[in-house]
Amino acid sequence: MINVAIVGLGFGAEFIPIYQRYPNANMYAICQRNVESLNKIGDAYGIEKRYSSYDELLADPNVDAVHINSPIPNHAEQSIKALRAGKHVACTVPMATTVEECLEIVKATKESGKKYMMMETVVYSREFLFVKELYEKGELGKVQFLKASHQQDMDGWPDYWPGLPPMHYATHCVGPVAGLLKLEAEYVSCFGSGTIREELAKIHNSPFAVESAHIKFKNSDLSAYVYRSLFDVARQYRESFEVYGDKKSFEWQLIEDEQPVIHTAKKPEPEIPEKVTVPDYAHYLPEEIQRFTTKGVYDADETQHLSFTQGGGHGGSHPHMVHEFVSALVENRDPFPNAAQSANWTSVGILAHESALQGGKLIELPDFNL
Repeated sequence: MINVAIVGLGFGAEFIPIYQRYPNANMYAICQRNVESLNKIGDAYGIEKRYSSYDELLADPNVDAVHINSPIPNHAEQSIKALRAGKHVACTVPMATTVEECLEIVKATKESGKKYMMMETVVYSREFLFVKELYEKGELGKVQFLKASHQQDMDGWPDYWPGLPPMHYATHCVGPVAGLLKLEAEYVSCFGSGTIREELAKIHNSPFAVESAHIKFKNSDLSAYVYRSLFDVARQYRESFEVYGDKKSFEWQLIEDEQPVIHTAKKPEPEIPEKVTVPDYAHYLPEEIQRFTTKGVYDADETQHLSFTQGGGHGGSHPHMVHEFVSALVENRDPFPNAAQSANWTSVGILAHESALQGGKLIELPDFNL
């Protein structure tokens, strides 16, 4: 049994009932600075151990693993502290806000002997699992190109979001293009396009409405294209990825609640495209948590986190991520993505923004396989 502590209870509360039902997990403790909210959630879910201090939580020898769901600026510091304290770490995206922090987390993982997993929802979404199944069965044939986007309107989001450079939150589109074939990004080139309102642009000195990047993968003939927007672009929320093979290709639907399209080579032209229904993959999971792949089983609608409601329930990914993290600890293996992979995916976005500020300059990624 792995004693899990959840840190940050906005989005983090979504995971409590999954850990409570997972066969090899004990939902041991919760941590939040706001004591009133901490006690409200603790009472609602019957969790006895509650901490308003993260350092006190880490000092508890009964905690085996922490699942961090705090604001983005805290991810790196809290991950490093936990690893140094001898705890396994699962952390919501992105891993960190600088390449140096990514390197530090990889080092801390290696030196502590503990496991780190970035909880990237897209690589555990039903769409990704569907395409992965097609690839592994050989139905796509040779993959020739990958593409992904993440567009949303973040006006009205709190704290650190206003004016955020689009590529600083890029793992939802980098993850699937790198993760399908377990590729490692080698270098990136990115262009900024358009401008956001001056009051937003000056917060991070980031003017761009859209950032679009090309990623070249190491020891591969493949590259990928990803693009990202957060403000002042008219677009329904969309997290998409597309894969082009020589036998079949998968294209994401343009509008939510429509169906994706499979294109099959060498058919008569009108028969090449075919709309498909993506199945659920609850059968991959222990029976106790299978129900959590379907939308709307978590919190009451009025308190659901915006990223969950806007993101269509994150493609049913939450129980798959919990299963991967806990089973990796039980089996003493690296979870997917591990620390080096998480650092690579996160640094693509960080360095893509640097590239955009320099007019598309090619920037190499460091080697995180220490």
